[in-house]
Order: sequence, then C-alpha cells, then structure tokens
Amino acid sequence: MRQGRLAAALATVLVTGALSAAAPATANPSAPSAAAATPVAANGQLSVCGTKLCNQSGKPVQLRGMSSHGTQWYAQCLTDGSLDALAGDWKADVLRVSTYVQEGGYASNPRKFTDLAHKLIEEASERGMYVIVDWHMLDPGDPHANLSRAKTFFTEIAKRHKGKNNVLYEIANEPSGVSWSRVKSYAEQIIPVIRGIDADAPVLVGTRAWSSFGVSEGADEKEVVNNPVNARNIMYTFHFYADSHREEYLDTLSRAADKLPVFVTEFGTQNYAGEGSNDFAMSQKYLDLMAAKKISWVNWNFSDDDRTGAVFKPGTCDANGPWTGTSKLKPAGVWIRERVRTADDF
Repeated sequence: MRQGRLAAALATVLVTGALSAAAPATANPSAPSAAAATPVAANGQLSVCGTKLCNQSGKPVQLRGMSSHGTQWYAQCLTDGSLDALAGDWKADVLRVSTYVQEGGYASNPRKFTDLAHKLIEEASERGMYVIVDWHMLDPGDPHANLSRAKTFFTEIAKRHKGKNNVLYEIANEPSGVSWSRVKSYAEQIIPVIRGIDADAPVLVGTRAWSSFGVSEGADEKEVVNNPVNARNIMYTFHFYADSHREEYLDTLSRAADKLPVFVTEFGTQNYAGEGSNDFAMSQKYLDLMAAKKISWVNWNFSDDDRTGAVFKPGTCDANGPWTGTSKLKPAGVWIRERVRTADDF
C-alpha cells in the first residue's frame, strides 16, 4: 500500500522455530543445520482448508518471512550469504520474490526478470523455505493492463517449478482504482493458466484499493465475501502499514479472516510509503491478531534501501553484509527479525 512512495507441523516433526524444528547450536549460525527440519521438510505441500493455510497433514500453520524489494533495484541484497541468514539466522519460513512489472522491471526485459525469478525460487527452495512469486503490478492499478504479460510470466514460472511443493503464486500485488469485479475477472483468467500446469499450489489474489479489501477506497471486505473468486485453493491478500493504517484496517482484517482465507503478503511498521517513524505498538496489535487467527505474513522489505522499512542499513548489500545478527539492521529490522524467529506454536 505504497501509493505515495511509488508514484515519485506436524508433518514429519512438530512445527517450531518459525515453522522449522529447533536446531542444535552450530559453528555457523547463518546456515541451516542438517539436523533441523526446514519449514518445507516439516510441512510439505500447503493448501487452503476453510479459512486457514494448512500443511500436508491438515494442520493450520502461520508462515512468517520477508519480501524482497523490487528485483530490478535490489538484487544485490539477495545473495548466498543473505539468503543463508534469512533461512538460518532469521529462521524465516518464506521469501516473497517481488518482480515489478513496470518501473524498470519485467516489462523492460521479460527474459532477464523471469530468469531472475527462476533463480530466486531455486535459491529459496534449496534452503527449505516457501517462496511467493509476486507479480508486483502497482501502477497502473488495473491488473488487466498487464494480463497478457501475466499469462506469459506465470505460464513459464509454473512450467519450470510445477514439481516443487513450496511455491505460492501472488497474481496481482496491489490493484487500485478499479472495482472488485474487475479484479475478480482478472483472477479468474490467470488462475486457470496456473492450474492447468500446477494443480496444487495456493494462489494469492490481491484485493482492491492496494490490497486493503477496499478500505483505502471506502469499501470493506463484504464485497469479496459476497462475490468471491470462482476458484479453489486460493487466499486473498491484505497489506498494511501500521503508522498509517489504524483500527479501521485492523478491524477489517479481523472480520475478513473469520470468513475468508487471508494472507498478509506485505506490511510495514511505518507509514504507507515505508517511511517515517516506526509504530511498533500498532504493529504488535496486528501481529497479535495474526498469531491468534493463524494469518501468515511477510514484511516489506529485505533490502538496504534508505527508507525506514528496509531492514538493512544503507550500504550493507554493496558491502555484502555481514548479514547475521543485528549490527547491520535498522530498528525495524531488529524488531521484525525477532518476530520472524519466534516459533509458530499456537
């Protein structure tokens, strides 16, 4: 919801330590221990069961992790070392790979950015994390503007990775300025493209008004509840920035999660531009709600952008770390790392 900014388990083991099993101490804390079950090893193929995201045994789970920044700007922040730290030191369950369509992204060089998405999907998979393939359409806000491109992109992504059990598809980041029926019609054209190739992966559908269930444009979740997308194994996305999006948004998320499967694929502790002061108290209200209702979440963003919401201090990525611990983290990074590391044990 960055209107302002971007215009200028129980499966094989118990679910612990995010969703992975607790590991014994190792000499290199950034690398996952061979003795530890990774999130994917512990939980396997995810699916939507009722209003929850469930593992291969039907147990509701809560994924916690980080979103990349736009890969056209911050691919240098997604290195072997940083991804080892995300999986091992942060104990993240999921990486969201944000492929922007415009702003120098996919539309400028489809081959380059599709190959980069492939590479990052493989990197996350090798580390036992789930990966959200984020089609980061933002401006223009009508997802139909990139319908043909989306079909091409998701066809190739699904063909390459259909054998994996850790991929989730986010088909429209933040629709805006269009009706819910317009977003729904887009989803009902893209989902069959993916389902024809990868029948099992959950699909994440953006909601209107920057994935706010319409709140940022004067609506609420009832438009989705009363007119859901005609597809199975899907979830609806909700984004919030705690310093801007207060009780009205929190209450909407709470109501929506009682009736719909919801995944918070992006949030920040700052204002809607990912800038300004951190409101950790309001952010914690959201996290408490999401923990209580098993709503999975991904924080924005795993980069060294100079905005408050990027977790690393400027220059960290160019210097190639160090990635582990907290010495190179901004206050938001220190705060969110600790919460990513907290066990999903409700």
